Amino acid sequence: MSVPRPSGRRAAVLLGAAVLTALTAACGAAPDAPAGGAGAKADAKTVTSAAAFGGVKDLVAAAEKEGALNVIALPPDWANYGEIIKAFEAKYPKIKIKSENPDASSSDEIAAVKSRKGQDRAPDVLDLGIAFARSGAEEGLFAPYKVEAWDKIPAGQKDADGRWYNDYGGYVSIGCDAKRIPVCPQTFADLAKPEYKGKVALNGNPTKSGSAFGGVYAAALANKGSFGDIQPGIDFFGQLKKSGNFIPVESTPATVEKGETPISIDWDYLNAGYADQFKDKGVDWKVAIPADGVYAQYYSQTINKEAPHPAAARLWMEFLYSTEGQNLWLKGYARPVLLPAMTTDGTADKGFVAKLPKVDGTPAFPASAELDKAKATLAEKWDKALS
Repeated sequence: MSVPRPSGRRAAVLLGAAVLTALTAACGAAPDAPAGGAGAKADAKTVTSAAAFGGVKDLVAAAEKEGALNVIALPPDWANYGEIIKAFEAKYPKIKIKSENPDASSSDEIAAVKSRKGQDRAPDVLDLGIAFARSGAEEGLFAPYKVEAWDKIPAGQKDADGRWYNDYGGYVSIGCDAKRIPVCPQTFADLAKPEYKGKVALNGNPTKSGSAFGGVYAAALANKGSFGDIQPGIDFFGQLKKSGNFIPVESTPATVEKGETPISIDWDYLNAGYADQFKDKGVDWKVAIPADGVYAQYYSQTINKEAPHPAAARLWMEFLYSTEGQNLWLKGYARPVLLPAMTTDGTADKGFVAKLPKVDGTPAFPASAELDKAKATLAEKWDKALS
């Protein structure tokens, strides 16, 4: 699964329960053994596992000594990140999280890593759309690190060297304010109907936003395209723009609440969150996963190779991939990458699982080369299609 946030951050995603469970059979390499013998510690900036640092206890001590963690592009209402940040600080009160530019896009995150190299305010960790995670790894921007739960992450959901690994995902969905829209659309084909003129929005520019990127990919699948051919999705939105149905307004929690974007194509966990968030504010937000364009994607976690707080960055990863961290994502309607393993061992919160939006169909996932091609095609043709 892959994606931008409330304002251009969404980008990524996920598997159906059956597919997720099947993937648990595939595992990567085990975390590194401690360097130099039992109890030996490595430099936090280059250590590739907690074991190689002497264990999680030593990692905690080093992170607490650093006293801070810089995060970027983590909106509080995105996949339950607000609660996740609070939970981390409650567990490690000596570490203060500095959250910057929560509405940033994946491309903004990469730019921050490059422009702030060597600075104390550089981001320590990144939550990226998969296309950005892969390209950033190829550029040598990320530090290899394998969390303790490494073997439970399916092989297809991680870089073999630990430079990135998928974290949570979801399905492209159509959110709709039923108090403003008499009949909510259920498919991409429905979105072309004249009654939706001036009402359809994405949550950002697909050349920068993971979630908007996923929306165009899903539209391509719904219109005889493929992972190797995103052009039908671009054409679809070009036609929606021409008919007046698509409005180039970035869908955010604020625009949803105000009724400015009564139909929003976004990840299902975000749309499901809006349903909860605004039910007492006069917004009857319905969520549908379009059967004609089933597309799921994960976001990915990475550590900045030049992280100013390298121990805290690695401890953050350990927290996110713990049972507690994974269930907190699940609470926010996001499907965590360890859900299949947690379902098997009984650690997944059954109440949260039951509330996930229902999906018909099984998603497939694009290969790296297909993602790169789609990204290049969007960069070249998106603006022209909407002009």
